[in-house]
Amino acid sequence: MRKSIVVLDADHNHCSLLCSLLDENRYSTKPIHSIQHLESNIQQCNCLAVILDIDSIPVDNRRIRDLALKYPDTRFLCTSKDPFHPELKDAICYHIYACLNKPIDPDELLFWIKSIYEEENVPDT
Repeated sequence: MRKSIVVLDADHNHCSLLCSLLDENRYSTKPIHSIQHLESNIQQCNCLAVILDIDSIPVDNRRIRDLALKYPDTRFLCTSKDPFHPELKDAICYHIYACLNKPIDPDELLFWIKSIYEEENVPDT
């Protein structure tokens, strides 16, 4: 089964745009809009990465740490319009693979996703 990317964003339009970009580049995506559905989706879709919009989804250091420890084969990327998140300092240092500024630069997103696939020796196309 091909590994997927979960896109967690409460903004349905932004979520759709990210999924479309990834789908156009032949990455399998799973859009979700609530943190309550995250764990079941990580398990169900053989998840390689989660793109988490921290502007629209409330998370804290503990939640991200718990997810990263429970799912060590899943990489967590964050998106935000704010360049600094001191409340997530520990999570950003230890558990988040990359943080991307919004609006998302498609080349930057694709670079990070390709890096994850290469790191895991998973064909990305």
